[in-house]
This record gives sequence, structure tokens and C-alpha cells, in this order.
Amino acid sequence: MSNLPLITKCNSLKNKRSFLLSGLSGILLLLSWPDFLFAGLIFIAWVPLLLVAKEVTNKRDFFQCCLLTMLIWNTGTTWWIWNSTAAGAIGAIVANSFLMCIPLWGFITFYKKFGAIKGYVSLIVFWLCFEYIHLNWQLSWPWLTLGNVFAEHPDWIQWYEFTGVGGGSLWVLLTNVMLFHVVQLENNKKIIKGMVVSISIFSIPLFLSFGILSVDSKTKTWQNNNVVIVQPNIDPYTEKFDIGSADRQLQKLVQLSEKYIDTNTRLVLWPETAMPVGEWQDKVKESLIYKPVFDFASRHPNATIQSGIETYKNYGPKKATSTARRVEGGANYYDAFNASITIKENEPLQFYDKSKLVPGVETLPDFLLWMGDIFEKFGGTTGGYGHDKEATAFRVRGTPYVTAPIICYESIYGEYITTYVTKGANLLTIMTNDGWWANTAGHRQHLQYARIRAIETRKWVARSANTGISAVIDDYGSIKESLPWNTTGAIKFAIPFIQGETFYVLHGDSIFRLAFWLTISFLIFYVYCLINSRIKK
Repeated sequence: MSNLPLITKCNSLKNKRSFLLSGLSGILLLLSWPDFLFAGLIFIAWVPLLLVAKEVTNKRDFFQCCLLTMLIWNTGTTWWIWNSTAAGAIGAIVANSFLMCIPLWGFITFYKKFGAIKGYVSLIVFWLCFEYIHLNWQLSWPWLTLGNVFAEHPDWIQWYEFTGVGGGSLWVLLTNVMLFHVVQLENNKKIIKGMVVSISIFSIPLFLSFGILSVDSKTKTWQNNNVVIVQPNIDPYTEKFDIGSADRQLQKLVQLSEKYIDTNTRLVLWPETAMPVGEWQDKVKESLIYKPVFDFASRHPNATIQSGIETYKNYGPKKATSTARRVEGGANYYDAFNASITIKENEPLQFYDKSKLVPGVETLPDFLLWMGDIFEKFGGTTGGYGHDKEATAFRVRGTPYVTAPIICYESIYGEYITTYVTKGANLLTIMTNDGWWANTAGHRQHLQYARIRAIETRKWVARSANTGISAVIDDYGSIKESLPWNTTGAIKFAIPFIQGETFYVLHGDSIFRLAFWLTISFLIFYVYCLINSRIKK
């Protein structure tokens, strides 16, 4: 009994050490993220948490430590959601932190039952599987996919044209695990061998990237054609969706476009919901509010206008989709869309309805539809937006650019963006409105992620952001020209287009899919071991 206070004190000190190490991992993950400029820290960020896994004896304690790490990481990198919706920010940060602990719970279970080697392998496999699921389920929020961490350093990740961000996540996890393994070694020969392997894992992707940069084998089609990218800088909270100011907004867009357009302009790109007044898709051309836009197109018959627009589609008395709503006081059903449109003189209008919708704000997963009224208070919609089932590439006669009409949030989905390219897109056109987040890291991170899409597809990017940052990004992820945040203006740039498809465009997230099936195999193996051990007893 006399030793009990000493044991209690030791356990207390151990718990404090575990929480300090967990907090350190969270801080390192935070500081490595885009906008903090310390991306190299990601290669050691997981080491303190791995040390916690080795030291703790209780899986529940490890879960609590992981939750601390993830809360620090999520809060520090995505707190800016608060500017759009306070309740939504708290819900998203807490929920995502808990979800991130699930693969780590699987890791600690394997680590304690099967030992270090199988445990480390399970960490890599389970985390990659989690990122894959988080890219594809109805509450998708892949903002913190580990491979995104290098967005500000495109010269490090030119090989993403083969792997996508999944390769970056694998690189991060392998390096951390190997470094931690080396730290645990005591034999000098093993330490040297381990360091050689660690340095190789870290450096080979870098050398590969620099090698790709030194060889430009792609055929670019340079012509006299140019693209005009407009940044109107309209406040989304006070003016953007004020019906009474729609005329002024459209006049501003047209005036900016007129100032920069010339006879070689083939594409004029406006941002998300630049045409802000909801209209039935089959009535847009006859809409009086949009007459100035069509008049502008008539004055410049060689140019195609591509813009974000709010639209509706009438289904008649049949509820054609799960998101369809009944017309107030009527019998017909309709869908509302966050859409994009192409307008060119003497050419039919083309529409694409945003497919990857923001959970909670633009859509609700099927299992949360009963919470529609609650999410509406967070700034969302009760019924949610309708959406297209797949990507659409815009082809307009007389326009050399076949565009990928990427709307805002969609630009963080690498494999989805590849489907535009497989349908012929030779230019990625991102239309977004990041003004909801004010002047925070949010809009800067969003811009950086667009650089990854350029590398994965080897296509140039034209990005029109309502309040900034609008930009032209080349096929190596370099920003060639941009407009600062909270400024009004436009960019005119002779953007080339590149035909062809990269390995990643053809094969998508193959690393993530492999991890998914390995996870299934690991779980089957775990269940088999449990059953076998019970039979032996």
C-alpha cells in the first residue's frame, strides 16, 4: 500500500507526457499546412503520436490523445469556417476530429495485438483507406488529406501526375514511420541502415520531381487566343444575393470584361454565381435581368462567356430526384442548382449543375435528411441543391478551349476532376466564391489546392474567384499571374492547351483503392485471429 501514491504519481506524469506529445503532433501538423510555410515539418509530425502509441497501455487513453492531436490540427487549419457559420464550424471540426481517430483506433488495436511491424503497416493502410472513404462518402471533407500538404511546393510533387494526392499521403506516413523506427533502434549498424532507408524514402520522390521538371515533353498548343478572367469583388454577405443589386453586379461584370476583351479573346470566365438571380434553365435566354449578358455576347461573337449561375429545373408533377421540392402552392416539383453556363452568340446554352456539394450547406446525406431544419439554421438549405451525376466538359463551336466547369468545392477532388479530362477538357476552369471565409487561410488554401489539380492532369488552370484570389496556373502548378484578395479587376492571359491524359487521369486514386482492399483483408485477418484464439481457449 505504501507504493500506491508513487504509482499514482508515475501514471499522472505519464498521462501528462502523452498529452504533451499528442499536442506536439497536432502543432506540427498545423504548422506544416499550406499558409504556414513549414511543409517539411510534416515528415516528423506523426513521430510524437507514435511514441504515445508505444508508451500507453490503455487503448482508450490513446484515443483521447489522438483526439487532442486531431482537434488541434482541424481547429488550427479550418477555423475560418466560423466566418460562414459558427455552429457549422464547431460541428465540422469536432466531427472530423472524431472521424480521424477511427483509423488510429484500428492502428493501436493491431499494434497492441500483433506487434510493431504489423501495427505500422496497419497505420498506413487504415489512414489511406480513411482518406479514400472521406473523398467519396456523403459527408466528404477531404480538405486535410495529407497529400494536400505540399500544395505550396509543386516542385516537390511533380510525380502526382502518376499518383495524385494519395502518393503524397503515402510518402508522409512512410517517412514518419521509418524515422520513428530508427529512433527506437539501439544497434549502431541498424541505425545506419535505417537512416539510409529513411533518407531514401524521403529523397527519391524529390529527385523524381526535379527530374520531371527538367524534361518538358508535353506538346502545348500556343495560339493568339486568350482568356479573360474576371474578379468582380462583390461582398457575398451584403450585396451578392441582394436581388435589388443584381443589375449593378451584372453591369460591373460586363464593364470589367469589356475593358480587357480583344479580338483574340475566346473565353471570358466569371466566378461562381456571378449570375445571381435564380432562373428556370429553359428561360435564361428570355430573362430580362440577363439581357445585358446576352447583349455583351452579341457584341463579341468570337468569345464564349462561362459563368456561375443560380438556376431551377421544373420536373412537373413527378418528384424526379431525392432533392426535388414542391413548388409553393402548386403541384409541380423542381430542383435548385448551383450551376455553370456557357453563352455564345448563335450557339445553344450549355449547363453543368454542381455535383460535389458542400455537406450541411448545399446538401445533406440521406441519413441526415431529418435534420434539414437544423442545418438550414447553419446557412444551408432544407432540401439541398440538385446536382449532376457526373462531370461535363463544355465544347463550344469556334472556341479552342474545351473547359472543365469546376465549381468551388469540386476543385479539391482530384479523381473527380480527371473525369472532365477524360471527356476532352483541355483547360480547367474553376469558378468560386471564397468571400464567405473573409481574409483568412481558407481562400489561400483553396487556391493552393488548384495547383495540385494542374499537376495531376497536366492542364492549365484558369481560376475566377469573386473576391479573390483569381489566377492562371500552368501545368506544373506554378502561378503565372494572379489578382490579390479583395480587389476588383481582371486577368487577360494567352493560355495554351495541352491534349492527352496522364497516368493519374487514366487510373485515378489507385493507391487509395489498394489501401481500401487491404483494409478489408486486414479486418478479415483480425476477425479470423479472434475466432481462432477463442476456439483454442
